[in-house]
Amino acid sequence: MISETATQEFGASLPLDKQVDTRHGPILYMEDVSVSFDGFRALNHLSLYIDAGELRCLIGPNGAGKTTLMDVITGKTKPDSGSVFFGQTIDLLQMDEPAIAQAGICRKFQKPSVFDALTVFENLELALKTDKRTWPTLFHRLNDEQRDRIHDVLQTIGLSALQRQPAGTLSHGQKQWLEIGMLLMQDPQVMLVDEPIAGMTHQEIERTAELLLSLQGKHSIVVVEHDMEFVRSIARTVTVLHEGSVLTEGSMDEVQNDPRVIQVYLGG
Repeated sequence: MISETATQEFGASLPLDKQVDTRHGPILYMEDVSVSFDGFRALNHLSLYIDAGELRCLIGPNGAGKTTLMDVITGKTKPDSGSVFFGQTIDLLQMDEPAIAQAGICRKFQKPSVFDALTVFENLELALKTDKRTWPTLFHRLNDEQRDRIHDVLQTIGLSALQRQPAGTLSHGQKQWLEIGMLLMQDPQVMLVDEPIAGMTHQEIERTAELLLSLQGKHSIVVVEHDMEFVRSIARTVTVLHEGSVLTEGSMDEVQNDPRVIQVYLGG
């Protein structure tokens, strides 16, 4: 299944042998992945395939393996067995967390981690894909292209009017959007987003749905969420995890009417 040829359709900034080849399959796939912690199997022969530009939602009860799945993709956890590839040529199991992020896979955790003392603009500037060594960082000055990029992201996340405001004064929802903007500054090809609407108002939830939908096609997005109404509003395909494996996949209507899903969630 693994091609020896790399393509510049995705990942053009990567070295030739590390470019993301999606011509013959998905941009991200996990095959037969198992992870155990002290005898507990968090992932159990799990296989998952995400297409380029797709917005996929993952649901499942607590302990289903959603967090462990993201940990494996980002290099935080190494599986006991199985394979995890970014496109057809990049073996994520041979890379550490920084290398995976550099390759184009970024993760947003449930709790926003923005720099409260910095302005919205400065948070995005800090997230720019630049040389982060001490001296280059100290003497870095924004060029016109970078400044335009920040303004584009500000517009995308709806925070242009608040760009000079300290991030610590933002609402919870606005901080979530800012952190999504910080991911966008990295030009990710895959975005892993963990429970993005927890603690949001109804209006913020609607805006978050609009934001994520506006990003599909440009990025591959995997969203873990418990709010079924929100999942219905954004997902074409929903993957249901249970006891570390994929229980079923399909549209929201299909999975909600699946007797196995009903049993898992309701115990019926």
